[in-house]
Amino acid sequence: MGANSNNRTKELRLRTSAQRKPLESHRHRMGVVHCELDEFDRRILDILQIDARLPLRKIGEAVHLSTAAVQRRVKRMETEGIISTSVTVLDPTKLGSRTTVIVEIALENERSDLLDKTRRQFLACPHVQQCYYVTGDADFVLIMNVGSMEEYGNIAQSLFHENPNVTRFRTLVALRNVKVGLNIPMSIYSSTRAHSI
Repeated sequence: MGANSNNRTKELRLRTSAQRKPLESHRHRMGVVHCELDEFDRRILDILQIDARLPLRKIGEAVHLSTAAVQRRVKRMETEGIISTSVTVLDPTKLGSRTTVIVEIALENERSDLLDKTRRQFLACPHVQQCYYVTGDADFVLIMNVGSMEEYGNIAQSLFHENPNVTRFRTLVALRNVKVGLNIPMSIYSSTRAHSI
């Protein structure tokens, strides 16, 4: 299947996904997964994204709420799935030589079963830190962390070369990690009237 056919298939999937959005938005309005955040919530989330180990008392002092109020808000946001998990972030410079590799992958066939099989292979690889299904000439973009280029070569052999559905891939090696993070800047959300609980 050629690149133009792949792009048409991908665009069709994207349009189909977009057609489902009104229903999803309706579900949000009906309260199925709708989550409202006020200014206190956003400030708490900004702090937790920087340091989730900070005591609730310190967070309360920063946002001018009691410890109990902060605890209730954090618990509610965990229950609603806004806070999905808390993790420990490692400093790669303290772990020896590590290399960040960005890989663009193009597939031969985007048939749903083949697409899912490839996606599962990427998800199962512990060296893949992030995986995106994208528009354009590539189908997937992977962010990987490896100990050496030799290690990456071995991974690429099994993950890309031996995958019959991968037609080509392009490797970009990061010379320096200028900025790394998954923080969502809560200030981008429109403010609503803050209220203390």
